[in-house]
Amino acid sequence: MTKWKVKNKYENGGIKMIEWKKVKKLMDCFPESVINHNGEFIAMTKENEYFILENCENECDVKCKVLAWFSRGAHKTVYYKSKKKNNEYHQFMLEGINKYIGTNFDFEDMGIIYTKLGNDVNRPLCEKFIDSGYDMNIII
Repeated sequence: MTKWKVKNKYENGGIKMIEWKKVKKLMDCFPESVINHNGEFIAMTKENEYFILENCENECDVKCKVLAWFSRGAHKTVYYKSKKKNNEYHQFMLEGINKYIGTNFDFEDMGIIYTKLGNDVNRPLCEKFIDSGYDMNIII
């Protein structure tokens, strides 16, 4: 099994291992995504939709960051002047999130998720939400 070694600056310089197949799965859900030299997973380069992958210790950390940092892009962000382009942008982010975590959230669900979990404002609640199998009643 191939592992991807990254330095975790949040753990006194210790080495954490992220399974490459989990990183690849994430990248497959967001076509044309990249990981840069700073350990940032960038779902959309032009729009700069990213989170720091480097300090993720496990798949739950990645799922929390996908919800915390990408829910805004799936619901609220207005990057383009055209409503059509913004809707395509929201749809791309929503589809990537749903594909990665195995859900079928809609635009309204993303609004609730962003309000309750966006910007990583409540990591314990996000973990509880994930552990529940994404039961929306946990965060409403």
